[in-house]
Amino acid sequence: MTRGAAHVTVLLEEAVGALAIKADGIYVDATFGRGGHSRRILSALNEKGRLVAVDRDPQAIAAGAAVDDSRFLLVHRAFGELAEAAAEAGVGDVDGVLFDVGVSSPQIDDGERGFSFRYDAPLDMRMDTTQGETAAEWLARAEIRDITEVIRNYGEERFAFQIAKKVVAARVEQPIVTTGQFAALVRETVRTREPGQDPATRSFQALRIHINQELRQLEIALPQALDLLKPGGRLVVICFHSLEDRIVKNFMRNESVADDLPKGLPLRADQLPKPKLRLVGRQVKASAIEVAANPRARSAVMRVAEKL
Repeated sequence: MTRGAAHVTVLLEEAVGALAIKADGIYVDATFGRGGHSRRILSALNEKGRLVAVDRDPQAIAAGAAVDDSRFLLVHRAFGELAEAAAEAGVGDVDGVLFDVGVSSPQIDDGERGFSFRYDAPLDMRMDTTQGETAAEWLARAEIRDITEVIRNYGEERFAFQIAKKVVAARVEQPIVTTGQFAALVRETVRTREPGQDPATRSFQALRIHINQELRQLEIALPQALDLLKPGGRLVVICFHSLEDRIVKNFMRNESVADDLPKGLPLRADQLPKPKLRLVGRQVKASAIEVAANPRARSAVMRVAEKL
C-alpha cells in the first residue's frame, strides 16, 4: 500500500473560527477525513457540547476510532445523507455545519485507491469502497457520448470526445482496469497541456467526480445543512474546485435574498418572504504561508453564511 505524507488540514483555524463556536453547542463536521477540523472543534467545546462527524470512506471511519471522546460520534454516510446522519446521531437543530469537500490527501496518496495517475493500481476511485460501481466498471460499459460528457463537464477537457473514442476502441482489445492503462490512453490522446500539468489530470478528476457523484452530493447536502441549522447557526464550506465553489456560491447567494414576488401584491412588510441566510464576510483563501507549507491549499476557497 502506497502512503504519502501525513494529512494536513487546510484552513483549520479559519474554518473553525468561522463556525463561531459556542462552548455548549452542537456541531456537524460533514467531512471527517482524518479528523483535523473535528479535533479542533472538540477542543473548543465544554462537557455539554457535542460533535457529530460524517464520512463515506471506510478508512476515515477507521481513523475516527482514535477519537476517544464521549461528546463525539462518527457516522458512516455520504454527506448527501446529512439529514439521515443527524437523525441517526440523535441530534435535531445544530449550531454549525462544516464541509471540506472533494478528495482528501490520504485518498490521493494511497495508490491502491485508484485516484491518482502517479501509481499503477486498480482503477477504483470510489470514496466508499463498500458500495457502488468502480471507475473500471463504468468505463467498461459507458458509451462514447457518456464518457465524453463526463470528461468535458467535470474535467473541462477540450479533448473529451477524442479520449472517449480512444477508451471505447481500446477496451475492445483489452479491459481497462488499472490507473496506468487509463492514464496512458489519455496521454496518447492529449498532445498539448499546460506546463507542469500531466495530460491525464483533468480526465482523472472528471472520472472521480462522476463515480462519487460529488457535485450532486453537494447540491443535495447544502439544503439539508440549512434545515439543520438553528437561527444564528453557521454554514462553513471549503471547496477546492471551481465547479464545487460555484454550487456553494450560488446556493448561499440565492438563500440570502428574498424570493421575488409579482409587483402590486397587497402584502404588509411582515408578510413578505425573508431570506434564510446572511453572508458572512468575503471568500477566504489560504495564506501564502499555508500554501508554502502545503501546496494543496492553493486552490482552497472558504465561504461562510449564517442562518437568519
